[in-house]
Amino acid sequence: MSSTILHVPGISLDSRPADEPVDGLAGAPAKHPFLVGLGDRVRALRARRGMTRKALAAAADVSERHLGNLELGVGNASILILLQVAQALRCTLAELLGDETTRSPEWLMIRELLEHRDEATLRRVREAIAPIVDSAAAVATARPPRIALIGLRGAGKSTLGRMLAEDLDFPFVELSREIEKFAGCTVGEIQGLYGQSAYRRYERRAMEEAIQIYPEAVIATPGGLVSDPATFNLALSHCTTVWLKAHPEDHMNRVAAQGDVRPMAGNQEAMEDLRGILATRAPFYAKAELHLDTSAQPLDETFLALRALVRRSLQLAE
Repeated sequence: MSSTILHVPGISLDSRPADEPVDGLAGAPAKHPFLVGLGDRVRALRARRGMTRKALAAAADVSERHLGNLELGVGNASILILLQVAQALRCTLAELLGDETTRSPEWLMIRELLEHRDEATLRRVREAIAPIVDSAAAVATARPPRIALIGLRGAGKSTLGRMLAEDLDFPFVELSREIEKFAGCTVGEIQGLYGQSAYRRYERRAMEEAIQIYPEAVIATPGGLVSDPATFNLALSHCTTVWLKAHPEDHMNRVAAQGDVRPMAGNQEAMEDLRGILATRAPFYAKAELHLDTSAQPLDETFLALRALVRRSLQLAE
């Protein structure tokens, strides 16, 4: 009995073994452009989530070898396997398959905002944006002086965030600590016991509460916050966002210096994975209004640069 479920011109996505050549010829498996693109998207989504191949295989309940072939563009996966992978990556099947509205960070952010809205709301949105879609600039809505620092772990969000909060006389909010308060356990325990989806729910709740409680604050956000469009939209809408970026080597060394190597534990290709995470998250981090390279100069000089950047943005005296 055939298990083929999805048909694409020139290819069938069935449940044959992942290492079986799809064209039936001896030698290396054929690489159909559709499967190559599918593999690229799986790798990019996995890197954006900060997951190793082993972790994704376990979460999707597929073999690591099968997932490896899928990422290499030779995996001939069934639609149910693809659905499991999509669920483990917390994305839609359409995003995995290459839907138009998933091709860029802006599309993803817009789609999340409009998802599940009724026709009347969608019509109002369309009418509102029609006059400005061809405009090169838009007037920003006034917001409270609330700062959100985004970027990968080891960028300096906690260290610089505390210094900035003290300088501005604002409360400092470490969002990871707020997440742990909600959950009653550590971030590692949340992810280990309940999974990434539960963690992202706590993360959004912590961001919502921080926005409600603190009209003025410096918020250090977790590195993966940009992986969830809903939570990232909250930060962009209610905060002046600052992307603290650094060289991959600095990210790695700073996290290791803190005695925490969880993100790369057991992975012999840690630096390669970190570079992949940075590459796939960078287009999202780049949505921040302000950018600062924390690898460019020593800590004191970096803080002065951040202070000047933020004070100009908030129109505060330097």
